[in-house]
Amino acid sequence: VQLQACGGGLVQTGDSVRLSCATSGLTPSDYTMGWFRQAPGKERELVAAISGRGRSIYYNDSAKGRFTISRDNAKNTVWLQMNMLKPEDTAAYLCAAKNLYSSTMSSMSGYVYWGQGTQVTVSS
Repeated sequence: VQLQACGGGLVQTGDSVRLSCATSGLTPSDYTMGWFRQAPGKERELVAAISGRGRSIYYNDSAKGRFTISRDNAKNTVWLQMNMLKPEDTAAYLCAAKNLYSSTMSSMSGYVYWGQGTQVTVSS
């Protein structure tokens, strides 16, 4: 199983960025996909998650109203559209996969497959 995240970069406050996570080696509909982020000196946090067929979606408080998670199982890809970016969104963003029934949508536990991080830096 491989997860490949990309799309990060250096942007300014208020800009938008779309992250992509391409998966291989797993059946997409069997897995909830999550986007995590980790900033230096801070704990990793779950930003958004989407169930196997996209029927259930979770956002943490910082993402609500600004970020949109989506997926296309035929393309083996999950996206995180991030709008109205703030300096506090600066972090390494990672995608991860967990079995649909391993834990609740808002839970950070159960993720078994991880991609490498893609850095998003928001300048003020």
